[in-house]
Amino acid sequence: MRDKKMEIGIKGTDETAQEFVEAWKRAEAGEPAEEPTERLYFEDLTTLLQTLTPRRLELLKQLHHAGPSSVRSLARLLQRDYKNVHQDVQVLERVGLVVRTADRRVSVPWEAVVASINLAA
Repeated sequence: MRDKKMEIGIKGTDETAQEFVEAWKRAEAGEPAEEPTERLYFEDLTTLLQTLTPRRLELLKQLHHAGPSSVRSLARLLQRDYKNVHQDVQVLERVGLVVRTADRRVSVPWEAVVASINLAA
């Protein structure tokens, strides 16, 4: 089984739309599809850094290691206040880095989160 990975980057709406149009054109031309990749784009570096704080990155790593967990047990594992962990989980869930299982536990479906920043942009 292939490791699932999330690619994170910075792209404006015009760049994101152009990427979609190019993929659509390749599909219409019958070109082989690229391997499906999950991508998450932020409008700018400030937004990316406000979303992926060091504490939230630590939460992702711990949750990946622990497996699906309740927010309460995750807060205990991280030795952090429940309210703050709950808030961080909500942010990460909203952007798609954390998902809920059928029994409402939180989970990280990624083996890796790969971020890239284009210095020429």
